Amino acid sequence: MLEPRVMPWSLCGRAFGVWLAVFLLTPFAAGQDLDATLDPVRAMIERFEADQGSIRRFYDAPVSRGALDLRAATLAEWEEALRNVDFDALNQDGRVDYLLFGNLLKRELAELGHERAKTREMAGLIPFADAVVELHETRRALQTVDGEVAAELLSDLSEQLDAVRASLKGEPDPGYTPIVANRAAGATDALRRTLREWYEFSAGYDPVFTWWAKAPYETLDGELRDYATFLRRELAGIKDGEEGDAIIGDPIGREALIDALRFEMIPYSPEELIAIAEREYAWCLAEMLEASRALGYGEDWRSALEHVKELHVAPGEQPALIRDLAYEAVDFIESRGLVTVPELCKETWRMEMMSPARQKVSPYFLGGETILVSFPTDGMEHGDKLMSMRGNNRHFSRATVQHELIPGHHLQGFMIDRYRTHRRAFRTPFWIEGWALYWEMLLWDLDFPQSAEDRVGMLFWRMHRCARIVFSLRFHLGEMTPEEAIDYLVERVGHERNNATAEVRRSVSGSYGPLYQAAYMLGGLQIRALRQELVESGRMSDRAFHDAILRLGPIPVEMVRATLTDQELTRECKAEWRFADE
Repeated sequence: MLEPRVMPWSLCGRAFGVWLAVFLLTPFAAGQDLDATLDPVRAMIERFEADQGSIRRFYDAPVSRGALDLRAATLAEWEEALRNVDFDALNQDGRVDYLLFGNLLKRELAELGHERAKTREMAGLIPFADAVVELHETRRALQTVDGEVAAELLSDLSEQLDAVRASLKGEPDPGYTPIVANRAAGATDALRRTLREWYEFSAGYDPVFTWWAKAPYETLDGELRDYATFLRRELAGIKDGEEGDAIIGDPIGREALIDALRFEMIPYSPEELIAIAEREYAWCLAEMLEASRALGYGEDWRSALEHVKELHVAPGEQPALIRDLAYEAVDFIESRGLVTVPELCKETWRMEMMSPARQKVSPYFLGGETILVSFPTDGMEHGDKLMSMRGNNRHFSRATVQHELIPGHHLQGFMIDRYRTHRRAFRTPFWIEGWALYWEMLLWDLDFPQSAEDRVGMLFWRMHRCARIVFSLRFHLGEMTPEEAIDYLVERVGHERNNATAEVRRSVSGSYGPLYQAAYMLGGLQIRALRQELVESGRMSDRAFHDAILRLGPIPVEMVRATLTDQELTRECKAEWRFADE
């Protein structure tokens, strides 16, 4: 089992030098002593998730090379355990789980490699990182800290930090891009928080430690804060006062992007996906022009869009609008027998209003069991109020409410918690966001929009999903800057600039995976293609098709197809489904 070992030198020592704790994990037998009441691969997945959670929570220091090595070792052990499973003896569900688990392990190993590469890129900017990490890991080992030795280390780190900063200030070209500098600033912030946790564990509780360490810690803490600011301003080019608003991002590059596509079981290149997005955008534009003509704006679809943006409710009335739209969507899908909606699911969704700070990142609704409603508050600037109301008007909201609640994310989450729960480990945005976007497509086909204004509202979002593929992939390929992405959303989709800025900030900040924004439209196209194959051919009803997808769990849509078509599977299966080929 998991037994941490500590090398025989520690902060208890008197001499300054290599005395910090280093953690090693005693190898354990992955795949043994599993829950015998479960199918074998499911038992492995559930144990793996529990073990990984324990490892991540314990070895949680930022930029820890030891933690990366540990995680890589445990992943390799699980790969070996999985290879020992008799694949041919598994049923179809078990074979799907086997392939998904193997794919997950390979994905995690590849991401560790990319994480190591990013850490190496910024290593020269954070030479103090190893010392801070080892302090944290010494505390994790519950070793008693020698306050005098700790004070000396903290003082030495301050001197090292001063020297690094002086060398960078005196260098006309320090050799680091704004992207790497901004990444290093974020790492410095994280290391500062880690150091604070280490210090506060003993400060005040151990009077001798506090006597020695208080002053040098406070000095180092302030220098780390100032150094992160220095990196952002001097090397990343972020102006004073713009730290919270600047958008730099961290593109992953072509190799990592192709890896990510392979693990999502998408057999297309980034360039092919961009071409698919442009094709879908052309369809949207043709439909938008038709709606514009119906509203009397002719070929000037942007004026039609401006007209629709003004059709928002008055302050205080947005919650009632969202409630009514949610009930309407449920009535629409139930009256047509499209999908099963459990009564408890209909009764237990909630509504909250989004804070102004959150709207800077998410200018539109967010959802699930709780829908977060975006609408201006009285304390916002006048121009920001208008943009928020215009961006969350009646007809834009008509598409977003059902996306976030029923039949979208709330229904998804409800079913994920009740069927094949172990598959939450494979959660993919191509299933999560693809499902919600697919319903926007299907409801369009079933005449859910009641007016030309409704069609403009729904088309705005569909154009936006196309644009997300283009700008997010091109950003990670290094072909588009955040500023160019903002302009792209304003010009090609008709976003309010503040809202476009928030969308790009959310997309490139690193809080979402590199394929997350592309997954909406692409996942929707996958499910739409599968419906054409199974429902439109008469092999399944709509209700049976949609219920089956929800009960299979949040897995790559290619594996949904393999299950519903009873595809013959082997250990070596690779993604081959060209779902968007004409």
